[in-house]
Amino acid sequence: MVRFTIVIFGLIMLINHTAAISKEKTKEKKFFPYTTYTETLQNGLKVILIPMPSDGLVSYYSIVRTGSRDEYEPGHTGFAHFFEHMMFRGTKKYPGNVYDKLVISMGADANAYTTDDYTCYHLSITKDNLEKVMELESDRFQNLFYEESAFKTESGAVYGEYRKGKTSPFFWIWEKLLSSAFTKHTYKHTTIGFEEDIKAMPTMYDYSISFFNRYYRPENVILLIVGDITPKEIMPMIKSYYGGWKKGYIPPKVEQEPKQVSEIVSEVIYPGKSLPILSVAYKGSPYDPSDKDVLSAFLLGDLAFGENSALYKKLYINEQKVQYLEPQFERNRDPFLWIVWAMVNDEKDLDYVKSQILSTAEFYKNNLVSKTELENLKKRLKYMYLMNLDTPAKVAGIMANEIAISTTVESVDKSFATIEKITPEDIQNAAKKYFTTEQRTIVTLKGKM
Repeated sequence: MVRFTIVIFGLIMLINHTAAISKEKTKEKKFFPYTTYTETLQNGLKVILIPMPSDGLVSYYSIVRTGSRDEYEPGHTGFAHFFEHMMFRGTKKYPGNVYDKLVISMGADANAYTTDDYTCYHLSITKDNLEKVMELESDRFQNLFYEESAFKTESGAVYGEYRKGKTSPFFWIWEKLLSSAFTKHTYKHTTIGFEEDIKAMPTMYDYSISFFNRYYRPENVILLIVGDITPKEIMPMIKSYYGGWKKGYIPPKVEQEPKQVSEIVSEVIYPGKSLPILSVAYKGSPYDPSDKDVLSAFLLGDLAFGENSALYKKLYINEQKVQYLEPQFERNRDPFLWIVWAMVNDEKDLDYVKSQILSTAEFYKNNLVSKTELENLKKRLKYMYLMNLDTPAKVAGIMANEIAISTTVESVDKSFATIEKITPEDIQNAAKKYFTTEQRTIVTLKGKM
């Protein structure tokens, strides 16, 4: 799925959190207000529980650490996203229509999403429905069943989703950016996949079964439950419903991307009307909560191109050259792109806006951000974090991304410890390391005249 908003999760979750230990209550947290429990079942399924006062509300997340990144076999992209659809087809015990009726009757909110690095299934429920939901979820994760006719119908629907996505100019530039920036790594294709693979998907029924059997295994799944829960009460329930799930995860053979040695510049023409869109992307590093350069880069993106930046105020507020300007510095399992996006009001200003983005990158390579500005950003992030901890759904939504990438809540503590030590010099070092011409990919989209 295309993601063009600022992904702030990589920053707002860098606050002190309890290190989870097997079965037992963790040490008292310095900042994060809820106790965290972690236990790994014998079959490899990791369970993370976060009890919190919520008047009977519970969020239930099943995180599969398989995304479009894992689609390494030529001609078979799009299957991670495809299973986001197929998992709602149900099982022999609870077919899709029965599953839907039960979820609706509970007044529950069930949904899913797919990213480059993982697929996430989530429900917001009331505590009295927790066991029934656990029965339903454990059943479909272990016993998903669909016939070839249903497979063909759903794969056709996915191709319809792809065609619908192509009505957006953002889809076009995202697809072009990834295909331009990557040559070997599976980040080359979007989450939904290459069009030719999606068109051929209806003929790949047997492959779909293989994909599910390799990746939807307990060693590759993390169960996150947040809300009005008591670990001692629900762990026996979890073991009962998930304990029989058989191991079998087969890691994908993801080819690493060669080091980029020269700037890539490309253009795409959108077959419709659109304001020009500019993307300036730099190769980043995999997420590591202890890596000061990585976390400094996240802060740098906000400082240089966020809504409080001098460039934003200049291009958006004062000169009104852009519809928006925003950074997309995300956390990924492998080196991805850290991107600056701009939609330009007038095509004649494209080169000007691009020059302003590039000169801003150079500025931070050659100048120190003020210590006050840096410390104010850290304070804002803490405030934003606290403001998003008031419901189980919000807590689970924030933690799902952290857990999916790092597999542990301990990384939050490490990240916070790292970010607290970041200095203006560290921000400058990150700019020098990542804002290089050799690691840059620039893609421009123009509408059809």
